[in-house]
Amino acid sequence: MLTIHTADEGGSVAVEGSRIAGTGTLPELQQRFPGARVRSWPGVLGPARIHEGPLPAAPSPRERIHAVLKTGATAVLAEHVDSPELRSAAERNDVLVLSGPRALVDPGRADLAVFDETGMCIATVCAGRLLHRRR
Repeated sequence: MLTIHTADEGGSVAVEGSRIAGTGTLPELQQRFPGARVRSWPGVLGPARIHEGPLPAAPSPRERIHAVLKTGATAVLAEHVDSPELRSAAERNDVLVLSGPRALVDPGRADLAVFDETGMCIATVCAGRLLHRRR
């Protein structure tokens, strides 16, 4: 299913599966992809972040990964993924585990985030799946 994510600022992104199918204004993408589902977000739409520090403390590896997603990040550094359980939780959620902060992230992969005027993450799309939304 094709979904168009759009926000008050930052344009719109069409997502098909785990990949970006197109970018542009909402009317442009609706013309290119008629019948696509539209998700409208308040705030600024842009690329997801890389979480470069230690992962937040939480009771379980799954909750530690979800805490990262709540910040608008869809990638973490390998040095902070300190157990097989944590690595498994990252893999199950398609969170990238990178060897360094400058590691190349796939530019075609649909990793997006929406932030409000205070910088709080409203939504995180990781490999095309909406894995966090605040509202």
